[in-house]
Amino acid sequence: MSKPKQLKLGSIILGVGGTMSSWRHPSVPVDASVNLDFYTQQAQTAERGKFDLVFIADGLSINEKSIPHFLNRFEPLTILSALAAVTTRIGLVGTLSSTYSEPFNAARQFASLDHISKGRGGWNLVTSPLEGSAANYSKEQHPSHGDRYEIAEEFLDIVRGLWDSWEDDAFVRNKETGVFFDADKLHTLNHKGKHFKVAGPLNIARTKQGQPVVFQAGSSEPGKQLAAKGADAVFTGQNSIEDARAFYQDVKQRTLTEGREVDDLAIMVGIVPIVEQTDEAAEQRYQESINRIPITEALDVLARFFDHHDFHQYPLDEPFPELGNIGQNSFRSSTDRIKARARELGQTLRQVALEAVAPRTPFIGSPETVADTLQRWFETGAADGFIVHPIRPEDLDVFVDNVVPILQERGVFRNDYEFDTLRGHLGLPVPENRYAQRKEANTAF
Repeated sequence: MSKPKQLKLGSIILGVGGTMSSWRHPSVPVDASVNLDFYTQQAQTAERGKFDLVFIADGLSINEKSIPHFLNRFEPLTILSALAAVTTRIGLVGTLSSTYSEPFNAARQFASLDHISKGRGGWNLVTSPLEGSAANYSKEQHPSHGDRYEIAEEFLDIVRGLWDSWEDDAFVRNKETGVFFDADKLHTLNHKGKHFKVAGPLNIARTKQGQPVVFQAGSSEPGKQLAAKGADAVFTGQNSIEDARAFYQDVKQRTLTEGREVDDLAIMVGIVPIVEQTDEAAEQRYQESINRIPITEALDVLARFFDHHDFHQYPLDEPFPELGNIGQNSFRSSTDRIKARARELGQTLRQVALEAVAPRTPFIGSPETVADTLQRWFETGAADGFIVHPIRPEDLDVFVDNVVPILQERGVFRNDYEFDTLRGHLGLPVPENRYAQRKEANTAF
């Protein structure tokens, strides 16, 4: 009999935190975003909890109104390589932009991370929503939303092609014969497309898991299609179980339409849990956090999603303003969701802004309540797993020590690691080298 499917867990490490003032909490080191010891502690806590992965987000443009963590943080590949040396089993996933990078560099960097970590590397493919990114990369303007995803699709095809430059057993390394590699197992890509020309081959071998795991972050129509066609996992944000189920069914159906198996793509929902000993204590903590947020801070955080639009010009307690197409070329899925929710619930600007900083999620309560909610989402087709965003550093310990044991006791989460690669953790197939596959097909006739 096949083993029952189990949910997946990851944790995002956000240094001094995801809000304007979270760095001021007594338990947050003021230099957490550039503090290797802090990242090490968080990664090792997640590994102690048998999490599938830790996740490092990134961005390429800041201004004086950016969240403090964004102002001064590690580049993902660098910190993940350091974390590979102080962890042994947990996956290591980092963000890199397809709009402001080169495919050859990306393929080489993530293959290197995968080798360093012995098969635990993962790439979160993003198209970079912020308009200001263009000015940092010698670009006249930020590509349109549609163009960015067109670039991303070609970029991903190239990277996967480069990862197949060497067949798995290409490096002979025979000192007696002097044969270092089998030339018949080296392949040149010679890609010539609309956006890129990349010859190859890549100057690093295939990795233990065949290719690093590719995440796609973004829930717009082009984002969902890109995920269904070429990604291994999706990092998405959903506010309700109904929205999550609809997203899950949509993307899984697209995956089948692309000729893949439904389990070839893992869908992981980002969550911000508040876990206390009782439901009442968790609710009180949430309400206290809302009450401490200055409205000016909330407006600035909201503005980031809308190309740093000036929300201070509108009345706070009147209906959320009509913004037209503002934000359509940045965080499109997020801005569409914010505007639709505001219309549906008749929210004021104040309510929308506070919700942007401290969204009310279903994952607030006692350990049992949060475990119940996670299990319900998982078992009713809303997610294959979750990426935990701790508000305070100790929140990850609380989750690991109190929620994870309940999930383990119920048999919906692993008691220990069974694999040593990220693909193994996520239940994803190892992609066969395309050239070796063709050889097998040819010899079959």
